[in-house]
Amino acid sequence: MATVALDRDGVALEFYTDFPPREVTSGWFRRWAGNSEESGDAFGIIGQETIRRLIKRGEPVTFQAVQREAGVSHAFLYNHPDLRGRIERLRAQTRPIPAPAPPVDEGNTLVLALTSQITRLKKQHRDEVQALRDALEQAHGENLDLRRELARRGGDTPPSQALVIRRG
Repeated sequence: MATVALDRDGVALEFYTDFPPREVTSGWFRRWAGNSEESGDAFGIIGQETIRRLIKRGEPVTFQAVQREAGVSHAFLYNHPDLRGRIERLRAQTRPIPAPAPPVDEGNTLVLALTSQITRLKKQHRDEVQALRDALEQAHGENLDLRRELARRGGDTPPSQALVIRRG
């Protein structure tokens, strides 16, 4: 599916939100190139050169930085295993190393205790949010299964008529 927009010169641009599988696009590329052996993997050099430039300038190597610099989509980067692996390795290497904890003294004990408590509460919050997301995902799956089962049984009734709740 594509969204069409006009650039500042009035040229129509298409932005794709859904991409076909690699097997399909490789076939398109083979027909376009007139070469049944070509896979389009050679275009990975675009990403490699971009990564090299980012490293040379001392900038962090991330998917977003490579995408922006090379003018390619995230899907392009994620669908090329060599590029994806290299970006993931370099991204992990450039993550900042936490500074060592300052020496403990009597004045800092309250700060350390509160910092520790905040860290624990943040982790607890992240875990709870993840549990809720997992539950929501499961509920969506069950909802989809029930809708499919309803459609299979021929229940085409609109949602407003499907369930009537009476109070009283």
